[in-house]
Amino acid sequence: MEYLANTDLLVRDGVLTEDQAREIQVRSRETMMTLAINALLVGGIITATLGLIFWLAEPVPVAIAGLLALVAGALVLRGGIENYRIFGNASALIGAGLLLGGASIELVKQLDEGAAVYLFVTGGLVAAMAGYACLKSSEGLKFLTGSIALMGAVVHLAGLILFEPGGLGATFAYGYSAAVIFGLGMLVDVRVVSALAIMPLAQMLDTSTGYFHAAYVFYSPEPTLSILQMAAVIAVCLWAGARFAPRIARHFGIVMMLAFVVLNLCFLVGSLWGDIPGDTLWGISRYNRSAYADYDAYSTAYEAYRATAFQISAGAFAILWALLLAAVAIWAAMNNRRGPLNAALTFAAIHAYTQAFETFGAEPLVFALGGLAAIPVAWGLMQVNSHMKAREGV
Repeated sequence: MEYLANTDLLVRDGVLTEDQAREIQVRSRETMMTLAINALLVGGIITATLGLIFWLAEPVPVAIAGLLALVAGALVLRGGIENYRIFGNASALIGAGLLLGGASIELVKQLDEGAAVYLFVTGGLVAAMAGYACLKSSEGLKFLTGSIALMGAVVHLAGLILFEPGGLGATFAYGYSAAVIFGLGMLVDVRVVSALAIMPLAQMLDTSTGYFHAAYVFYSPEPTLSILQMAAVIAVCLWAGARFAPRIARHFGIVMMLAFVVLNLCFLVGSLWGDIPGDTLWGISRYNRSAYADYDAYSTAYEAYRATAFQISAGAFAILWALLLAAVAIWAAMNNRRGPLNAALTFAAIHAYTQAFETFGAEPLVFALGGLAAIPVAWGLMQVNSHMKAREGV
């Protein structure tokens, strides 16, 4: 895990020697530069690949350019000159991207909906073979083979999207996509990739985001079921994180934190609107008006359904959310889990801010009482931080 520290202060306090501080500074700069270089490299490869595909615009030139770039990259890597490895990786990946991307675009253009099965199978085979090669290859080739595995997975999942499954098929497709993304994230040991698995996981119940003019929104049509789903994900990640090696546990940890974020956002939706669990799955929801001849018929059927359906009020969500945040904060403090503690405190502030406006109407007395209450809370957090530092041996 990376930590942020003031090395000059640590030297003044006698925690580190000047030589130790200098070594930490050198390694930190090296890590930062490596991250920046890799980000620039990946961005350049993706941009160059897409630009060449659309510039050449014909399957034969794209295929020839892809083969030439792939062979050139392989020759550079085979030469084994470390200083030029970045050019070999870039050339080979651009070549692989031209072949995979060009073939995929051509299949979609020629076969339209019929391309789905070809993309699904071809991308899956490429991802599986490159993934196996990544496991067996030397350290110097892991970046190349891992990147090709990711390319193949993109084509594989694009084929799945083109199938346009509905109902339970869509739920399975999202779950399968999450498993593929998370598995590849562990394979290449890049937590950013693993973190992306939370998106299809959330979309299994249509929890997602949307953009409208000058507004970016989060929506959860099934907040109760999504909360239960994310709670199950968190439980699995906690269980796995305690049993697997640190390299694997880190990936479960990042998904756990993002699941906790989504869970809290679903609580936010529920605390504002309440919920009828299963409304969009087996009930008459505001999302399926097209099943009725006109709005009056839909409105009559919907109100009759709501009168008898099981409902959870917004107030119940607000109370349960507050209790959950308090429980997580206490558990995190007792177990020295600073990530969950910080997240719980952040959402506690969001919850308090939301309720101040939505429930109490932003009255001056509410803010006065809230500000006064923040003082002992801050004192309590200072005590918690001191105890956590003592347990950590600081």
